[in-house]
Amino acid sequence: MDKLKEKINNLKLESEKWMEKADEHGSRIKDLEQENLEKDHSIQSLTVKNENLESEVEKLEEQLTELKTHAEESTSLKTNNENYTKKNQLLEEELEVSDKNLKETTEKLREVDIKAEQLERKVASLESEKDDLEKKYEELNEKYQAAKSELEEITAQLEAI
Repeated sequence: MDKLKEKINNLKLESEKWMEKADEHGSRIKDLEQENLEKDHSIQSLTVKNENLESEVEKLEEQLTELKTHAEESTSLKTNNENYTKKNQLLEEELEVSDKNLKETTEKLREVDIKAEQLERKVASLESEKDDLEKKYEELNEKYQAAKSELEEITAQLEAI
């Protein structure tokens, strides 16, 4: 019986060991289940985070595409602006040359106007002088005709004598 009691005690001890092991394993299972649950939550959280990040990446890629388009348009506009600036500069240079030519032409026109006025005065003076000379010519011609007729009279009187 002692052996039996001893065997029963051994079995009780062994049973207690197994119970302790079962409790440990149960505790371990609960810990692993809890850890598994936490990992599932973490996976779900990371999945949501990943989806959000993928969505954000798509938005950023769209923004990048838009920015590239805007950059290309900006480059095109910059090139157009540079071309217009060059054209404007050339037109300003042409305007300066035209202004210079206009000033020179205006000055020459003034000089020509002054010469024309001087020549008109001279023409008027010469016409006046011509009129005076014509009057003198007519007067002298009349005197000549008168002297000629007087001479013819005198010559006729002398011949009559």
